[in-house]
Amino acid sequence: MNKTTLFLFLTVMIDAMGIGLIMPVMPDLIRQVQGGSLADAALWGGLLATAFAVAQFVFSPIIGALSDRSGRRPVLLITQSALVLVYLLMALAQSLWMLLLCRTLAGIASATQSTANAAIADLSPPEKKTANFGLLGAAFGVGFVFGPMLGGLLGGWGTRAPFYGAAALVALNVALGLAVMHETVTPEKRRAFDWRRAHAFGALKQMRLLPGLLPLVLVYFIYSVAIYVYPAIWAFYTQAQFGWSVAMVGVSLGVFGFSMALVQGWLIRPVVRIAGERMTVVLGHCFDCIAMTVLGLTGSGMLALAFTPVAALGALVSPALTGIMSKMVRDDAQGELQGVLTAAHALAVMVSPLVMTTVFAFGANGGLGFRMAGLPFLLATVLMAGGLCTFLAVTRKKSAEAAV
Repeated sequence: MNKTTLFLFLTVMIDAMGIGLIMPVMPDLIRQVQGGSLADAALWGGLLATAFAVAQFVFSPIIGALSDRSGRRPVLLITQSALVLVYLLMALAQSLWMLLLCRTLAGIASATQSTANAAIADLSPPEKKTANFGLLGAAFGVGFVFGPMLGGLLGGWGTRAPFYGAAALVALNVALGLAVMHETVTPEKRRAFDWRRAHAFGALKQMRLLPGLLPLVLVYFIYSVAIYVYPAIWAFYTQAQFGWSVAMVGVSLGVFGFSMALVQGWLIRPVVRIAGERMTVVLGHCFDCIAMTVLGLTGSGMLALAFTPVAALGALVSPALTGIMSKMVRDDAQGELQGVLTAAHALAVMVSPLVMTTVFAFGANGGLGFRMAGLPFLLATVLMAGGLCTFLAVTRKKSAEAAV
């Protein structure tokens, strides 16, 4: 692993740690500044997540296109520097409107994952793209091992402490990037910036020119809507269903992150080698459906924790699906593709938190005539199954056309 790849790995890991640090304290922070019940806090949590996603949806294709033109290094360093300021502002916020503004700014600055993916695509030959995307996925998982656990511990010092911790981590990473990162976009791969393509719909129009790509973007979108049930409601769900403390929520997220890191950093390589990318996507969807069904129905916190490794096996989907799509576009459009995927994810995050938190509040408050806090996981299972069916139909058609 060269210094640039190491920096990309650490960038994604620290970004995940920053997100994970603040997740365990968000329910308490929202109630601290606003008051109200846990269900009310969940609805506000959904609104904050949606604000983040709207900003990300609008700006990610622009940032992706800029990275194709100006390079990955300046984009990563500028956005990371902006995140330091955002976390500090969140630590000082005294109202939900200030938190809402900060989450919007964070969405604008959150080009880390897509730009890092584009840089990895620059550095990877076609046969290693999926495995190397898995490496970044593993970095995210490692961050989730330490981030929520550290956030739970720092939460003992107050609801603001994790935000200062996140700002410090990102600031250290900026310093590292200045020292070691080399540009990955060579002169021949640079593409002129075009405003007509630097937005989600313009970029999607370009993607439409590649047969079979847009349906796979749709699968990615459906998967993102379903999988976002975890960050959208986990802290609220585990408190309501199992009575878990902030520290226990952090531990559970850490276990999930450790399991996901093993899947994307190690397991995905032999799985792709043996089963191929298409079957890897199928297997990941199936594991997710099993885990979400169990979480939707169980009343046992120990069983939910025991099923964490099964849920983590669903992490096979994202790098395999991204690898399939990355091979379909030119080298000078990798940033644009990652911008489209980030925008698709952001659009999913606009929809998913509002839907999942609303369904959670409905189920937790007995809207069905009985209390069912796990209802959002059952909805996610249905969505995941629909995405799998779409993927099978698209890839079966593509295989048939290739055979003719």
